[in-house]
Amino acid sequence: MTESPNFPALDPQTVDTRTGSTYPAPFGDICHNREKRALGKALALSQFGVNLVSLPPGAASAQRHWHTQEDEFIYVLDGVVTLVTDTGEQLLETGMVAGFPGGKADGHQLINRSGDTVKYLEVGSRVPDEEVHYPDIDLHLVRLVAGGHQFQHKSGEPY
Repeated sequence: MTESPNFPALDPQTVDTRTGSTYPAPFGDICHNREKRALGKALALSQFGVNLVSLPPGAASAQRHWHTQEDEFIYVLDGVVTLVTDTGEQLLETGMVAGFPGGKADGHQLINRSGDTVKYLEVGSRVPDEEVHYPDIDLHLVRLVAGGHQFQHKSGEPY
């Protein structure tokens, strides 16, 4: 990444790309070719994160999940993506937005069922005592006080 400490702006294309996920096997398979650029981190933002996400055809944003504390916001920049929630499915087209309040137990994920790459901004608050629930699979995430996070089985046993 090219950094410019003198200016508060940057070209998102200069931010390193992270591909895939940190999910334990086999849960990362659905988003193995998802690409994220951590724009908030590159800009030294500490209160919320901003990711520029590219989702190729057939890929999902994540396993279906919900956050105990953190709010999430999605803004579709380019393409058509399917939002899957407890309510069902909804198509999000370029220019549409979606929001997921922390503490609302409504698992959500985006799936690209189109033939083109979808690009969207993902914005989320950064809460130190966060937990993430995955209603469809045996997975639970806790944010560690010392930093980082830990994936656990729903029983509490670490992966």
